[in-house]
Amino acid sequence: MPPLALSEAARVAEAASDAARAEILPRFRRVAVETKGDGSPVTEADLAAERAIRGVLREATPGIGILGEEYGEEGALEGRTWLVDPIDGTLSYSRGIPLFGTLIALLEDGVPVLGLIDLHALGERTVGWQGGGVRCNGRPVRVSQRAELDEAIVAHGDPYTFDLFGDRPAWERLSQDLRCPRGYTDCFGHSQVIAGAVDAMVDLCCQSWDVAAALLLVREAGGRAALLDRGPLHAYRFGMVTGSPPLVEQLLDYVALPPSEDLRVIGR
Repeated sequence: MPPLALSEAARVAEAASDAARAEILPRFRRVAVETKGDGSPVTEADLAAERAIRGVLREATPGIGILGEEYGEEGALEGRTWLVDPIDGTLSYSRGIPLFGTLIALLEDGVPVLGLIDLHALGERTVGWQGGGVRCNGRPVRVSQRAELDEAIVAHGDPYTFDLFGDRPAWERLSQDLRCPRGYTDCFGHSQVIAGAVDAMVDLCCQSWDVAAALLLVREAGGRAALLDRGPLHAYRFGMVTGSPPLVEQLLDYVALPPSEDLRVIGR
């Protein structure tokens, strides 16, 4: 059997996201939330959505392993691997805030080659693959090319994520220097960067499934995605600075870690 083309893999990812939406939206604003061992929230919808995604991926691509936030590893995580976050932004979802979505990425030897961000409640699906560009609901999108930081809208996570990442000074400097900081977190913030609505984003304290799709999509949409890596001893080992290339270059001066040359998000 020939290798699955990335364009066909994108259709598989979209079908998987359709299956997730059928589990997520009927439960929106009517679901209980629990707390996992690491302190992060989880709902029945997270679990049901990941099961639905896995079902589609397993049937369409039985030879490709899957790693998901809720159910862990399935199959061999070598060569090509699906990486899944059924609901990125579970806190928002559980509070009835529509700024959440499904993340699906396809990795090649640990490096993202396809990404999907599906903001179900907003009806905005962004998908792209290596060499194929990026589209939101079928329309090509491009990252902002703004160069001046004092004119830029910069999204960021909450201050607690900077604390957990061990870089509170970055937050303090950013909050002092930025004219237009915005707390657009999770996949909503990344989707706005990819669409060019937000000029850049500093997102710290992430896991592999949080960063993989955006890492590919930002680059394919003409931006820069700098991956920060604290190493395997940290549960939330990754961070990203993404957006307009000249702005990312400036924002990297605010964070303690240098960008990693290794773009693998698993197997490193």
